[in-house]
Amino acid sequence: MGELVEVINTNPVTEKGTEAETPVPTFQLHSPSMTRSPIPDSVPKTPKSPFASRFMSTPIASPMKKAIISMQGYLEEVGHFTKLDPQDAWLPITESRNGNAYYSAFHTLCSGIGVQALVLPLAFTTLGWTWGIISLSLAFIWQMYTLWLLIQLHESESGARYSRYLRLSMAAFGEKLGKLLALFPTMYLSGGTCVTLIMIGGGTMKIFFQILCGDKCNVSQLSTIEWYVVFTCCAIVLAQLPNLNSIAGVSLIGAITAISYCTLIWVVSISKSRPMGVSYDDPQEAKSNVGRLFNFFNALGIIAFAFRGHNLVLEIQGTMPSSVKRPSRVPMWKGVKFAYVIIAMCLFPIAIGGYWAYGDLIPSEGMLNALHKYHTHDTSKFLLGLTSLVVVINSLSSFQIYAMPVFDNLEARYTGNMNKPCPWWLRSGFRVFFGCLAFFIAVALPFLPSLAGLIGGIALPITLAYPCFMWILIKKPQKYSGIWLLNWALGILGMVLSILVVSGAIWDIATSGIGIHFFKPQ
Repeated sequence: MGELVEVINTNPVTEKGTEAETPVPTFQLHSPSMTRSPIPDSVPKTPKSPFASRFMSTPIASPMKKAIISMQGYLEEVGHFTKLDPQDAWLPITESRNGNAYYSAFHTLCSGIGVQALVLPLAFTTLGWTWGIISLSLAFIWQMYTLWLLIQLHESESGARYSRYLRLSMAAFGEKLGKLLALFPTMYLSGGTCVTLIMIGGGTMKIFFQILCGDKCNVSQLSTIEWYVVFTCCAIVLAQLPNLNSIAGVSLIGAITAISYCTLIWVVSISKSRPMGVSYDDPQEAKSNVGRLFNFFNALGIIAFAFRGHNLVLEIQGTMPSSVKRPSRVPMWKGVKFAYVIIAMCLFPIAIGGYWAYGDLIPSEGMLNALHKYHTHDTSKFLLGLTSLVVVINSLSSFQIYAMPVFDNLEARYTGNMNKPCPWWLRSGFRVFFGCLAFFIAVALPFLPSLAGLIGGIALPITLAYPCFMWILIKKPQKYSGIWLLNWALGILGMVLSILVVSGAIWDIATSGIGIHFFKPQ
């Protein structure tokens, strides 16, 4: 299955028949043809034939000369130094490699903005104006830096392309430790997000139907589980699109709807009159300093969870072509920069405007619930219904990109064992199976969102810590240099923050309790 590469030995032979070793710079081995160009002057050159020299200078040889030059340029540009795994051509993430900066922006926006942004004002109720804005700004800069690290690490100097976060982790930390550190968090961030999207999408479908139907509607309403079924069926139908590049249009719709509902919610919230009794004082009910401290950790966790999608960055970049002159990191970084400008324009107004509008009265479920709780009477049904509709569409779109790594992993197991691509019926079956499994978990464990802080804290190093450690282990910067110190500091700080967030989540569960009810979604 591998590519057959013919290596022509150009090293001189000594009198004893052994090859003389000549140092070859690494940049000379970037093409799969293994040609070494340019050759150092110190290396003895093979004498040219006088006949060949005279022939190549004739007009007859001119077309041949042009063809050789064109082929050399093509090999330098397209041949690239990357070593592609033949199995990648069979898997949904890397099946198509015609992505570009626009696709990168669409996927990043769709995966980067989610309903977790709507609970940002909750963090401000604990942190206050000053520390809330500072924490949100620092978290934004920090995760942008780790995004840049991941994009740079996608293509290694050895020639491999790491198109999946798990593979990069295994390359940096070793196979066993890399799997231990990254397998559960990445699968949770994919599969767990899909389960949450079924809950949010199905629940919002129910709200949309109630708004549309009104109080005088005689149609029998579906139960919450039945709405989950409707949402899951729609998601499974969309999931039949074959690969990551094929859902670029879906991601574009997801990006537009995410921007729309974020903008609608904060604009309506600040344009309407604020509820009576809004206060910006510290609402801490904890009587002990320990309780206040853990609530502070929870607030930091809310801000850290607002930035998601790092587990998909390498997968998105893996859909792009790459060459020596046009490496994939260039269009990828362009798309990511554009996407995160838009993301910042959504998250900061949601956090600041939401806290200004509701203060300490913000519901624990976030801005969408606050909109329905405080502004149902003074906001048109059209706006309320439109907001719910775009949330549903965004949930369907986000389901596709977050489910893609799960589909890829399922198909990788088949192709690895059978050494052939998945037939269409099996690929479709995998996607139906995952959709049904996610639906079952959403129904069986409706309290799962209450554990989001605990499980999310475990997955937090994927975003803030592991990229820094992987950069040090793979790039090996000079010890005690600025980049070395920066990555060590951020990596350790990210791990400490993860521990603090998990501790805060455990404290919150222990003090506030958690309503555990199986197969009874509200």
